[in-house]
Amino acid sequence: MLEKEWRNMEWSEEEREKLMACVSSFKPMKESVSQARVLLIGPVGAGKSSFISSIQSIFFGRVINCAMVGSSSSSCSFTKKLHSFCIRGSGEAMSVVMCDIMGIGDGECIGLTLHDMLSVIKGHVPEGHKFSPDQPVGADTEGFISNPSMNDKVHCVVFVVDCSKVNSYDKSFSATFEQLREYISHLGVHQVALVTHVDQVCEATGRDITQVYRSKSVQQAMTKAGELLGMPTSYIVPVKNYCSELNLEQSTDVLLLKALDHILQYANLCVLDKGN
Repeated sequence: MLEKEWRNMEWSEEEREKLMACVSSFKPMKESVSQARVLLIGPVGAGKSSFISSIQSIFFGRVINCAMVGSSSSSCSFTKKLHSFCIRGSGEAMSVVMCDIMGIGDGECIGLTLHDMLSVIKGHVPEGHKFSPDQPVGADTEGFISNPSMNDKVHCVVFVVDCSKVNSYDKSFSATFEQLREYISHLGVHQVALVTHVDQVCEATGRDITQVYRSKSVQQAMTKAGELLGMPTSYIVPVKNYCSELNLEQSTDVLLLKALDHILQYANLCVLDKGN
């Protein structure tokens, strides 16, 4: 363990309430954009759907699974369609939509194609579309959005990688991520990353999530994730999703909310850039 946190964090109930209020009151910095659209991309089982469910759980006040979640040990993606989840608090929809799609394959199982990922980001893919490598998204796709508005397009892409598998991912992932990031950058869309399952790489963090920024193992895994993605560590944040728990936990909430706040700041940058 490091002597002190390498990122400063507040873990109090006051911090949790402050972050919840900040996220709840979030509005895109352009009146014509009603909601920030966030797309989660990553290998099968990395925790994309679990992150969405974990965020919604915080605002529901109990652990729920709004995004259908498969097994982390499965080599094939449980999510097959484009699902957009509008985060709700106190019954009201917030100004953030989180999009869940098919995971990236690793050679054992065919995942989402580069073409279809970019089609989602550009706003062409209709809600509920079922992806198939044999039927790429195009003008003949049912419900195809030929002239997407800013509300249809993705404003921030979030790469999700499993902290416990970051050293064992297939070498092809690095090339895939590099190609993806290059294309996404050309579209002017900002990108950040989540490192999930941080409680599984460090015993101290597993016992107490507030130790996450004192853990050398987590720090090394985040550095490795940065190398895998070709992304500076400043864009990467660690999270612990709710998986087996039945009740919410204050420190876990804080880490999740901090990650969402991080994502929304970059979504807003995209909205501002496009507006200019």
